[in-house]
Amino acid sequence: MTLRMRGFQTLSLALVAAAALVACGGGGGDDSVTPADAAAAPTEQAQHLGAHAVFNRKPEFVSGEVLSTEYDGVSDDLLTAGLGKTGLAGALPPFASASAPTAAELRRAAIYNSYRAIVDMTAAGGYGSLYGPNVDADGVVTASEGKVAGTEYLAFSDDGSGQQNVVLMVQVPSTFDPRRACIITATSSGSRGVYGGISTGEWGLKRGCAVAYTDKGTGSGPHDLASDTVPLIDGTRAPSAGAAAQFRAPLDAAQLAAVNLATPNRLAYKHAHSQRNPEKDWGRFTLQAVEFAYWVLNERHGIALGHGQRLRTIRPFNTLVIASSISNGGGAAIAAAEQDRERLIDGVAVSEPAVELPADLRGVVVQRGSTVQAVGKTLVDFTTYANLFQSCAALSPQAAGTPGAAFVIAPFAANRCASLKAKGWLSADTLSAQADEALAKLASYGWEPESVPLHASLAAFEVAPAVSVTFANALARASVADHLCGYSFAATTAQGVITPTTAALLAPMSATGNGVPPSAGVQLINNLSPGLPLRDLFSFSPSTLTQDFNLDGALCLRGLLAGADAQALALQKGLNETRRDGDLNGKPTIIVHGRADALLPVNHTSRPYTALNKRVEGGRSRLSYIEVTNAQHFDGFIGLPTVLPGYDTRYVPLHVYLNRGLDAMYAHLRHGRPLPASQVVRTVPRGGVPGAAPAITEANVPPIVQRPAAADAITWRARTLTVPD
Repeated sequence: MTLRMRGFQTLSLALVAAAALVACGGGGGDDSVTPADAAAAPTEQAQHLGAHAVFNRKPEFVSGEVLSTEYDGVSDDLLTAGLGKTGLAGALPPFASASAPTAAELRRAAIYNSYRAIVDMTAAGGYGSLYGPNVDADGVVTASEGKVAGTEYLAFSDDGSGQQNVVLMVQVPSTFDPRRACIITATSSGSRGVYGGISTGEWGLKRGCAVAYTDKGTGSGPHDLASDTVPLIDGTRAPSAGAAAQFRAPLDAAQLAAVNLATPNRLAYKHAHSQRNPEKDWGRFTLQAVEFAYWVLNERHGIALGHGQRLRTIRPFNTLVIASSISNGGGAAIAAAEQDRERLIDGVAVSEPAVELPADLRGVVVQRGSTVQAVGKTLVDFTTYANLFQSCAALSPQAAGTPGAAFVIAPFAANRCASLKAKGWLSADTLSAQADEALAKLASYGWEPESVPLHASLAAFEVAPAVSVTFANALARASVADHLCGYSFAATTAQGVITPTTAALLAPMSATGNGVPPSAGVQLINNLSPGLPLRDLFSFSPSTLTQDFNLDGALCLRGLLAGADAQALALQKGLNETRRDGDLNGKPTIIVHGRADALLPVNHTSRPYTALNKRVEGGRSRLSYIEVTNAQHFDGFIGLPTVLPGYDTRYVPLHVYLNRGLDAMYAHLRHGRPLPASQVVRTVPRGGVPGAAPAITEANVPPIVQRPAAADAITWRARTLTVPD
């Protein structure tokens, strides 16, 4: 870090001199220099260079007012919204008015729900000992509640239309030191709002780093078409709201009336229905969050020249920036690193990233001595495939007794198996054999054997249908009025019949939802269920007239990948806009991923991306890939021992390894320590009785080592990525 600090001191002296020159130049005459004169010459350059500019300029993409709020770290704070370590693990305090929560209450609920959605919140699972607000930056367990004082800034990024309105947020802890400036990105995971990456931001806040967040054009607050109310930047709701709306479906008055008449009581979600294909810009939005952070930090710490002018003292050459997050937030960090032409990012550390690979993937992945045939499929490809077979596979004898199996509606799953057989997708004759065949199809399409125990719970929670519908709509730029493949979103009765959305359900949804129904009382609807629209889970397929989890809808979504009609071609075009190229511009990068991940299988994400990067960058590549055994996508499921017993005995928290990856990247960038080599980390499951596993210890989660043993080393040779068993 010596060079960084020398650079900072040099800059400081230069800027002090510039400030003195400006201050002394006010006496008049042709040779006088005013703040306006000093700013005028480099204005165009300053705006063009963004965070590299000498004079602080608010980025042009920042639209409207920048909201700032200070938190004292006692009554309220940046990390826990005043709840502290104990409060995050407890029950969320109720809203004073369920139908009209305040912005502060919504913020607290958003932080609470977003944090808990990502990590195991049980003490036995590691909360409070391996991670959590009370565990300091060095991993020491303290008696603190972990509240972080500081200031939070919120703003929209817009393209001039007044409708894009991507939410940007910067949290600056009171411990931020401009002499050792650092920024970490925490782009939202899934389709959540701007607090969706708070559990990643925690690492940065503890280090005294500013944290740059964005919802990347997604968000959990819907446009309620019936009442024509929309979410605002702070999560509260208002009628229409114009450019102040965080999201409003792009419908004119006549179109809105037509949708409400034909399909009443529906909701539109930003990720699915903005008609902007936000995924293509996730990297750009992440970079914008970094630029916004630079502006915020220089407004606080830049040298004031008077007349509203500030010289930037915090700039890329003296600031450490790590792009991070998990899932598709991690994918956004990778996209940002690929697109980082201004060299804003120094390093990348992500967990289980969703990355879309090129159609022509030439890297080969080998594991257990045999070539993995199905690699590098896109998310909409492998999730629509899972959507076909996962519920049937959940009935396989090989999946008996796995977590969540009891929640699968067995008669409907059996109907799915029979319908797949009738339509030629399966060939076996008995239910057991059909379920085994469905499971085998998932394995041949890239799922690892370690994923078998996870298919039942993902099927029971409708994960694949939810993701498939949302991403298909987004990629195809479908309107909410299109009802792509017959799907829509609405609240329902317990029997699955559509019902008006109540104010008590709708008002807190920005904080309680995840942006991908089923979520927060909003269900996935099959508009084409014979007789009347029904919740997709309970609906009938028109072609089979059976309750088979809407096989017709699943086949329609699957058909968009290779279809030739307008919607299919639109989806294919949108998909091609999201593919990564594997060039990280030589940036040091750490990817951690759980081998058992059944949502984002390693064979379609981190393994082939590593191979692609090694092929594209060659000797410039500084990517370390860390594959963790006995780890999967949803740490939060481990923390539900009474609901999903068996997750606790089988799986360790991957969040531990994201934090360790960030530690390693920080040590590399700040202190020059070498990055760990690519490796398999062999964890030890907690074991014991499902639902009552013994408390986790450090022995269950061994460290990432600098130089793994040969049996654990992931290698790249002769265009082949070899992952040991």
